[in-house]
Amino acid sequence: MSTHINAAVPGRFGAVLTAMVTPFDDDGALDLDGAARLARWLTDHGNDGLVIAGTTGEAPVLSDDEKVDLWRAVVEAVTVPVIAGSGSYDTAQSVELTKRAAAVGVHGILAVTPYYSRPPQAGIARHFQAIAEASDLPVVLYDIPIRTGRKIEHDTLLRLARDVPTIVAVKDAAANPGASARLLAEAPDGFELYSGDDAMTLPLLAIGASGVISVAGHWTGEQQAEMIAAFTKGDVNGARAINARLTESWEFETGDLTPNPLPAKAMMRVMGLPAGQCRLPLGPAPDGLEDRARQVLANLGGAAVA
Repeated sequence: MSTHINAAVPGRFGAVLTAMVTPFDDDGALDLDGAARLARWLTDHGNDGLVIAGTTGEAPVLSDDEKVDLWRAVVEAVTVPVIAGSGSYDTAQSVELTKRAAAVGVHGILAVTPYYSRPPQAGIARHFQAIAEASDLPVVLYDIPIRTGRKIEHDTLLRLARDVPTIVAVKDAAANPGASARLLAEAPDGFELYSGDDAMTLPLLAIGASGVISVAGHWTGEQQAEMIAAFTKGDVNGARAINARLTESWEFETGDLTPNPLPAKAMMRVMGLPAGQCRLPLGPAPDGLEDRARQVLANLGGAAVA
């Protein structure tokens, strides 16, 4: 067992990335111009990179063609790394989408654990290997057992990190910093861990996380960048103070009555940015959510408004 610690901030994709919402128009159609505008705004306000068509981007209700159009539009709109959420519970579909994502110029792939069907670890590993082999792009595995019903177990993660050269990182939303610390201690040099839960970013920085793939980065990107920079230079108290100001945003971004991305889209509408409503079964937003968004924004000190 190695005793090195992987710790590189910012990571290969940057320190703050936002899993961007997918804008729709009033009829629920994909708003590609809005997506380009939102992507540019996010990169002007603290984001080093973007994840497009992830869970926050309502990937389950986007057609394959819509995802490809979305990736192309954002790649053309910004100069930062664009990571495509091309994974699903269907291995063959994930492989095909990964090939199409690579063809339009994305810079990386986000591959979520196959959900709902609860496959064994061997099936999970083969699923990720197939996605990795579909292109030469770096792959970020997405471990979020609360949504998928399956944890990527430690040994599976470690084997993939060691054996598959293009699997370079994990988006960690498993809420177990002890297990995350063990993974980074044993993983090969250069393997990165990104926080996949805004509330866990500061704790995960302490064990070597390279950054965050965020939801609240839609409106707190600059503050999160400041928090990470403070921690990296050794100003732990300063980082804690910034995190304390952001906890209301962490609480706002998802909940049983308003699951992600309903709150993020409400915040974008309040800030005058493209978003629209969520497609069913998530949308439309319940009454009062935009008022709550205005309160969160005011308490934060009024983040930049488009």
